[in-house]
Amino acid sequence: QVHLVESGGGSVQPGGSLRLSCAVSGYTPNTVCMAWFRQAPGGQRVGVAALATRYGTTYYPDSVKGRFTISQDNAKTTLFLQMNNLKPEDTAMYYCAADSGYCSTSLRAVHFTYWGQGTQVTVSP
Repeated sequence: QVHLVESGGGSVQPGGSLRLSCAVSGYTPNTVCMAWFRQAPGGQRVGVAALATRYGTTYYPDSVKGRFTISQDNAKTTLFLQMNNLKPEDTAMYYCAADSGYCSTSLRAVHFTYWGQGTQVTVSP
């Protein structure tokens, strides 16, 4: 079992930055792939970043590439998402996710077993 707890969300103006954190505990061999997803009201849960924890390989969709960075601390107890140059369309609930399987570039929510409760990010003038 893996337990994930997100923090760091909030309100920011367009062009601003936020850093989300996800505290990871439990059976960490089940965290081969870790990712961040977001879900806007009425929308689907969409992947915005993934990290293959064994090799450090990262994956990003074009919508956030160059603006978002996923990383993990050396102890592998915290996952981060650094978000720069935020846009109103980045407004959503952000979720941390983990799975024991290898990362897929398709970043589909169905591939992830463990989820946090989410943290809200709002980008508005």
